[in-house]
Amino acid sequence: MSGEISTSSHLFVAMTTDQGEISPTTGGNDVTSSKSRGAAVYFECAVLIIGVVGMAANGLVLYGLVASKQHKKHLLIVNQNVLDLYSCLFLIITYGMKLFNIRLTGSLGYWLCMLVLSENLLWCGVYGSFVNLTLIAIERYLKVAHPVWSKKHLSNRMIYAAMAFGWISSFAHQIAVAFESSAVINGSCLGYVVWKNPVSGIAYGIFYFLAAYVVILAIFIFCYGKILIAIRRQASVMAGHAAAPSTAAQAQSNKIQSNLNPSLKKLMFV
Repeated sequence: MSGEISTSSHLFVAMTTDQGEISPTTGGNDVTSSKSRGAAVYFECAVLIIGVVGMAANGLVLYGLVASKQHKKHLLIVNQNVLDLYSCLFLIITYGMKLFNIRLTGSLGYWLCMLVLSENLLWCGVYGSFVNLTLIAIERYLKVAHPVWSKKHLSNRMIYAAMAFGWISSFAHQIAVAFESSAVINGSCLGYVVWKNPVSGIAYGIFYFLAAYVVILAIFIFCYGKILIAIRRQASVMAGHAAAPSTAAQAQSNKIQSNLNPSLKKLMFV
């Protein structure tokens, strides 16, 4: 299948890719390539360490939630940790394979590129994490700002449906984009950079920036801003209720003192 993807069909990438990677190299290019590969190895090892630490941390959090029997009360938090654990797992798998610098050939090489080396399955988890964080913000906003509505309508069935939406939408989106914009060229995997039409790549970049950053940030600001306003309003109401009894008690005390006869008043307050 990868044989059908020729260099000529991806001329745009060939023109924008370092010539040392797609053409016969000279001695000077060999030295540069060696240095670049050495830097890449250090980077990939660092990413592997981050993946291992992240996987251990998320696994520990999930264990704590299950051991304390809080996992059924915080479904979206559990889902967030599962997504992060999945992302860390594929971070380790993806960069572990990149560390070996495998030359891709045949159908196996094509599928390894499309699913793993292009970071496709890794970004499925990352994108799903973005979606789930947005769902957590919306859920908290509804529970704090609209408690009556949330008790009536925000059931576990709705939360499970939201969790499924996060997983399905992330996989559908990332896999479709990866197969459209990735290719195996000269044994190397080029992920998310090979667009048949350069305009499509630019349009997708704008869409991704708006969807993954601008829209999500706007939702965060709206939801948590409303939560902060609601908390401050409730705090001011509670402070008013706390001050009312003390004022009433002071008034009652003044009334009692005014009704005391002068001799008793003198005896009590001298």
